[in-house]
Amino acid sequence: MNTLTGAWDWLTDSAHWTGDDGIWQRLLEHLVLTVVCLLVSCLIALPVAVVLGHLGKGGALAVNISNIGRAVPTFAVLVLLLLTPVGDWGEGPTVVALVLFAVPPLLTNAYVGMREVDRSVVQAARGMGMTGRQVMFRVELPLALPLLLTGVRIAAVQLVATATIAALAGGGGLGRIITAGFNLASTPQVVAGAVLVAAFALVVEGIFAVAERMSPRWAKAAS
Repeated sequence: MNTLTGAWDWLTDSAHWTGDDGIWQRLLEHLVLTVVCLLVSCLIALPVAVVLGHLGKGGALAVNISNIGRAVPTFAVLVLLLLTPVGDWGEGPTVVALVLFAVPPLLTNAYVGMREVDRSVVQAARGMGMTGRQVMFRVELPLALPLLLTGVRIAAVQLVATATIAALAGGGGLGRIITAGFNLASTPQVVAGAVLVAAFALVVEGIFAVAERMSPRWAKAAS
């Protein structure tokens, strides 16, 4: 109970919210890192998944290869990258490690979403004279949107939680609050940092949950 009280006192101390090491600054750093990694992951995974899902070829192999990354701890990947020339790229090792971590759920959900589109609907679209490109963008992709967004939500929440490792490579983010707490032997600060990360993850989860609820409307409008 003393630890929880201490964590609450730490969070409610206005001095901890301002300055270069304040919560707002660390939260901004965490947000930027998460958004950058999510965008890069989406640019890599989604086009591949959508095209392979449309063609129905090679998707299973791509998904299985990407899922191998789930078996390797992100921290282990980060450590290995720090020992390579990539380690001199500032936030580069962290971004690469997090992108590799976020690609599997994006690729898997987008591919499965494309393949689960009712084939009779696809055949009807082709029968109407639609080209393959039109079928992909005007029929399959809108119908696959809910599952695609689920993959983005999973990846985003995982990135928020895992981006704390950036602090181990000298980067910013909420992980710096936790590592500083360990360095100071301050358990309340460690707990406070963990609470901030959890709260941030819940906010991101809520935002994407709303987006998923709205996705049927977007799919209807797109089609």
